[in-house]
Amino acid sequence: MRLPQIRAPRFRVPRIRLARFELPRFGKGAFTPKRLRWTALGTALALAAGVGYCVEDALATPGPDGTETKLAHWGRCHGLSSVVDLVDNRHQHSARSLACVPYGTAAQAHTLTAVHPARKPTRTVPPIPMHAAVQPLVSPAQHGEGVFTPLVTEDGQPVIQSTLVRWAAYDSANPVGVVWMKQKALRFDLHPGVLEPGGTWPVPPTIPPSQRLGLVAAFNGGFKVSNGDSHGGFYLDGRTVGALRDGAASEVFHKDGSLSVGVWGRTVAMTPDVTGVRQCLVPLVLNGQVTDDARYGGVSTWGLDDGGNPAVARSGVGVDRNGDVVYVGGRLLTVQDLATMLQRAGAVTAMMLDINLSWPSYISYDATHDAKDPVPHNLVNFVRAPTRYYDYSSRDFVAVHARP
Repeated sequence: MRLPQIRAPRFRVPRIRLARFELPRFGKGAFTPKRLRWTALGTALALAAGVGYCVEDALATPGPDGTETKLAHWGRCHGLSSVVDLVDNRHQHSARSLACVPYGTAAQAHTLTAVHPARKPTRTVPPIPMHAAVQPLVSPAQHGEGVFTPLVTEDGQPVIQSTLVRWAAYDSANPVGVVWMKQKALRFDLHPGVLEPGGTWPVPPTIPPSQRLGLVAAFNGGFKVSNGDSHGGFYLDGRTVGALRDGAASEVFHKDGSLSVGVWGRTVAMTPDVTGVRQCLVPLVLNGQVTDDARYGGVSTWGLDDGGNPAVARSGVGVDRNGDVVYVGGRLLTVQDLATMLQRAGAVTAMMLDINLSWPSYISYDATHDAKDPVPHNLVNFVRAPTRYYDYSSRDFVAVHARP
């Protein structure tokens, strides 16, 4: 049987016509000055637009880095590592896989740690709160009376705070100053006086220019040691004037710059870290309570007052339950009023310092204009000029510096 013959279908290949391109003719008038200017301007605008877009894109990158860092980061991510390295004066190639991980992602944190050691975390200092308002001596209180405000700030922190209260309802001209000092932010140093305790010491009886950097405050010492008025002694750098008496209220200065206030032989004593001791009379406040001596003690306990008046210039210092330091001083105060304000300001232990018109002083120092020569200011209307401790002082005092 004869099979039918099968013919393969014919396919017609279409003809492809290539487009005709002509090169521009470089004849007369092809590059006129006007056309060249427009061409250059167009090219410049195009480049500017491109650069602007790139810069905008680079700066839009999220993250805390600055402009230069973000531009370099963008350049490495877009094939310009050699240019960035040249600008940065670097000679090693930066891997794109490390440079181009998006900011703020877990991947970036992981990869960047492999290249750069993790930075030591910055020590965060908790904010210092404002001291709670204190109950004034007079009721009703005037607006703002007893409310603490910053007196000295360091790094934005109110390391010293103060308030004013009246000692009597009829007298607003002689306010009582109440000061709170953050112990851990400050250093306390005992200075001798030229006459009290007298003698020659390695510590100067003044705050010389070399010791004014970081100076934030200074306040007065206690009764005379040389004639026994203080009922105690003075100790500084291994030397004692008078005798350190058990039971005496005592400021105790330590090598680390801290200050304690206590009863000698009971709550405070001589230890290897003690650099100074200033004793004066007996405590005004003990265990957070005003003492019976403060309420009922007479001349034999608290000394002679100017003119025999119960309300004279007085001052005192104490520590609260956190170890922070409290100072109270003013032109007119009774012994009991002084003790009461120290206790209301939080002191759990407090003592009398110097009294009578010429001796109490609390001075703060403003370093806004010159850190090496801060401007002194009196807390209240003390008689002595605020420059008192920039000169040679006849009596001992305490200088307070901010800790570095």
